[in-house]
Amino acid sequence: MGISTQLTQPKLFKRKDGEWDTGIFVARPFRLSYSKAEILVADAWKQKAKGIPQGCFLLAYYDNELDDKANIEAVLLRVIQPTKLPTDQDVISSMVEYYKDDISTGTNQKSQLDSFTRYEFSFSGLECSVLGSFYVDNAGKIRFGADLENFYSAHNYSVIKPSSDILKSIVNYRENGVPGGPGDIKIGKVRYSSSRRFQQTEADVPVYVKAPDFAGKRTALFGMTRTGKSNTLKKIIQACVEMSSNAEFQLDKNRENSDEILKPFKEDNNPKYPIGQIIFDINGEYANPNLQDQGTAIFDLYKEQTIRYSTIAKPDFLEMKVNFYNEIENGFDLIRTYPTIANDNTRFVTGFKTVDLVKPEDYATNRSAAARHDRRIAVYLCCLYRAGFQAPSNLRIKFTANQEVRNVVSQGVNPSQGISLDEAANWWESLWDIYENNDIEVFRNYKQQNDREWADDDLKALLVMLTRKSRSGKRADCSGFRVLKPVIDQHTSTAQEPFDRDILNNLRQGKIVIIDLSLGNPEIQRMFSERICNRIFTDAINRFTSTQANNFIQFYFEEAHNLFPKKEDKDLSQIYNRLAKEGAKLNLGLIYATQEVSSISSNILKATQNWFISHLNNEDEIKELRKYYDFSDFTEGLIRFSQDTDKGFVRMKTYSNPFVIPVQIDRFPPE
Repeated sequence: MGISTQLTQPKLFKRKDGEWDTGIFVARPFRLSYSKAEILVADAWKQKAKGIPQGCFLLAYYDNELDDKANIEAVLLRVIQPTKLPTDQDVISSMVEYYKDDISTGTNQKSQLDSFTRYEFSFSGLECSVLGSFYVDNAGKIRFGADLENFYSAHNYSVIKPSSDILKSIVNYRENGVPGGPGDIKIGKVRYSSSRRFQQTEADVPVYVKAPDFAGKRTALFGMTRTGKSNTLKKIIQACVEMSSNAEFQLDKNRENSDEILKPFKEDNNPKYPIGQIIFDINGEYANPNLQDQGTAIFDLYKEQTIRYSTIAKPDFLEMKVNFYNEIENGFDLIRTYPTIANDNTRFVTGFKTVDLVKPEDYATNRSAAARHDRRIAVYLCCLYRAGFQAPSNLRIKFTANQEVRNVVSQGVNPSQGISLDEAANWWESLWDIYENNDIEVFRNYKQQNDREWADDDLKALLVMLTRKSRSGKRADCSGFRVLKPVIDQHTSTAQEPFDRDILNNLRQGKIVIIDLSLGNPEIQRMFSERICNRIFTDAINRFTSTQANNFIQFYFEEAHNLFPKKEDKDLSQIYNRLAKEGAKLNLGLIYATQEVSSISSNILKATQNWFISHLNNEDEIKELRKYYDFSDFTEGLIRFSQDTDKGFVRMKTYSNPFVIPVQIDRFPPE
């Protein structure tokens, strides 16, 4: 018998003097089915149990044949709402007659009811949902099944409101392990209702999470503004930090066979490698101190392991900028995805965006392919120069052109020896002016001899951008390189490692990376977040296909509706949809917070394992939520909300829990 069984079994089915000693008796069922129970309660039983709030967990024990081990079972119920008793009509009729006849009722005098009538009036009914059952298997171990395999006549059951210890075992049920044991991290306590007149007098029941619940999983936080979403998200970050601190190995520093690589957790449910966490901070509340956290932000609490990036220059922040002259492919990708350019469908910009600047695989052996590539790069750099991107002072441009071409363009200039950017720009501008001139035979002869033009379509598109002339030898008729000017703010002339590569390296080491997007417009926010996510996702794919271990990397998105695809978006190639659908096998976790369930793509919602729901203010959102797990049990309570007392009051469904738990999330930062 394992430690879990030793500690849990005697408690869950403990009896004293023939009565269940696991809590307080509160009711008898009068109807029972596979999905629902209707129970009879009395005012005296409620008072003794300090109330039976909506959402309360109850246990229904089979009383008949107590010594029959085959019938040792506890049906787990959740209180939903009042229900009618078969005798209600008679009781109501009696009440009405009493109110008509006994005028003294409602004064300070004692009730004039006789004891029998008072007893009859004290009973009422409650409807409960059946969440499943606890039972003992053949090995003597307690199991939980999320349904009923069998049930008996309702009158044979006693309904118990569980004690604090039993409730702790219920809400933190583990097949293996003890609630609060190794690998468990406290995130809050059980809370049933907004009103806590009785609950405040009872012992707190802690609620724990563990690494396999969140690491590499999809987690959603839904609720209106100021309901505690950010606090909950920070508690998840804190939990991941604690999990990460228990990691035994460093990525790529321990040799493992392929079977071990596929096991991301140790036997104690802690991750093998430190967890990387990246936070896309749209409002700046994670990167900067704020009063909401009593002057303590994530970066301040975990200063040694946190790196902050910003889209603008700020003290103690690294800049998310690109040296466009050094990072050709990265820079060009950023240009193509820059909002003003990405949304520009004019012919010359469309042609520019389709240019291929990737270095050919046979660059070293194919002189022709190498020459065409070098020319495209040269013109592209000249476009940057003309647009105003600051270039390194000693930069020299090299590309090849045969003697005949050099003679007609600019005699005495040999680009293969290296020329300045200004010289190169002038050289290419001169070439485009004469390229389609019928008096110049060199380009016409080249086409006849090689069956292709000297300037391919990509080079022509770049020359149009550089010269602002859509036709060779004509007047300037388009904006050309001027469309690149808004991107200058993303350029740095310093030599530095690409920021997305640097971010990835830090995440692989288990660091916390905060991307401060608070000063960027929505288009810029989306551009940077998508670029970084794509870089991490691509690296994870490459490591996976080459049988390299992936440590867990957790993505956090506050105000996710600003970045994520809309509900009707069916594009599965979109990076956030790919993170949701494919991230699990790559050890990539997704945690997102927003106000509305309906604002998130169904592709993401369907793949979400962990849910934290605070307050939703309309029936449409409630209707959407009913589609998932057993949240329909809480629809009434989710609409009601007290701004002063209910912050952090959520309904939580985690990956390992078979049912939703009402939880008051602990306050961040930790004491």
